[in-house]
Amino acid sequence: MPITASRALVRQTERWFVRHGVPQMIAGYDFDRHILPRMLPFLAVVVVADLAWVILRAAEGATRWVLFSVVVVAGLAGWSALTRFGRRLPHFSHRAMVTVLVAYAVVPLAVPPLVLWLHDGRAGVTITSAAAFALLFAGSWLSTAYGVVPLLRRAIRHAVDDMRNSVRLQGRALPLLLFVTLFFFFTGELWQAMNRLPWYRLGLVLTLFTAVTILAAAGRLRDEIGRVEQDLSQRRLSSSCQRTPLASLPIEEVAPDGPLRPVPLHGRQVGNLLLMLATRQLVQALVVGVGLFCFFLLLGLIVVQPETAEQWIGEPPATLAPEIPVPLALLRNAALLAGFGSMYFAVTSMSDTEHRRQFFAPILDEVERTLAVRAVYLAVRDIVLPAQATGPVPGAFVEPPAEASVADSRPQHGRVD
Repeated sequence: MPITASRALVRQTERWFVRHGVPQMIAGYDFDRHILPRMLPFLAVVVVADLAWVILRAAEGATRWVLFSVVVVAGLAGWSALTRFGRRLPHFSHRAMVTVLVAYAVVPLAVPPLVLWLHDGRAGVTITSAAAFALLFAGSWLSTAYGVVPLLRRAIRHAVDDMRNSVRLQGRALPLLLFVTLFFFFTGELWQAMNRLPWYRLGLVLTLFTAVTILAAAGRLRDEIGRVEQDLSQRRLSSSCQRTPLASLPIEEVAPDGPLRPVPLHGRQVGNLLLMLATRQLVQALVVGVGLFCFFLLLGLIVVQPETAEQWIGEPPATLAPEIPVPLALLRNAALLAGFGSMYFAVTSMSDTEHRRQFFAPILDEVERTLAVRAVYLAVRDIVLPAQATGPVPGAFVEPPAEASVADSRPQHGRVD
């Protein structure tokens, strides 16, 4: 395999990791080399939006809209250029990185005083703007570092597929969940509580259910990683690399002596896989929860008459609207039981043997494939990329000289701590 082609192959595989929401699988993934270049389009949009707001506040008449249009067009052009720039993953020098960060920090400190001077605004605008810019920067960093946007995009696609197969999914999940939750639906104390419970408190309860699901997924993932990493045979690697940039790679040359040695994952990589697993698990649970909510809502409309609801609650129930006599307690009750049922479904799908085979195994297949592709990627990268003159980056991998070839060099997987 020509070494010149292998360098491009490594870069293509790194972009594959980014598109699939697991950028932490890239060796030596750091802020200036990978994260900041991909953050630039979003940071530029934040700055342009702030400038556009100033123009709308300061200018008047036709001048306002002319300047606003110029800023918007410049922002879109900058977005396109910076997006292409970020996809090349350029290495930012320390000076360039500091320049970008300082330029971003200056905007919330300079623009609000300008607005105050023009319009005699309030002094608190500067602090508020700086806090908003800081939160947006932190959110952009976390989203870019852990591939949140690609994960959400893939989760939405999976949700659409689950909705298409909703009859099959609901048919398997609903019978057990109704057996667990149906009794609580006809409990008067629950109707009393739901009639008085504010919506934000119900949201906190559903958030608690979500947290339990994530914690359960975290524990299960750590148990599964040890088993998955041991299956790095040539057959498994070849199957996992299909429909990836590594599909045409001769696996027998990368792993001439049989299975590759598993490379330990550091904390951020485990966290990225956990986010990948939790996102997919939560989307599947959400589809089941929607089915439960619709079932309980329909059941309540059919079975629970207004007189029955008033007897359970002890007073006339609050309704959705005067012209819509649907008790709020019914909606909250259905939402609560749907949230509880979704949590129960997610947990049992990871522990119960039959549910695990039906629901959790396909999700684990994605994690297994990611780890297998990572093993091949690291093996090729160790062979074709020269060691850095300044020494290995912490968390990176030791690489042999560039003159080596896949056919006559064994991949080295020793990790430099």
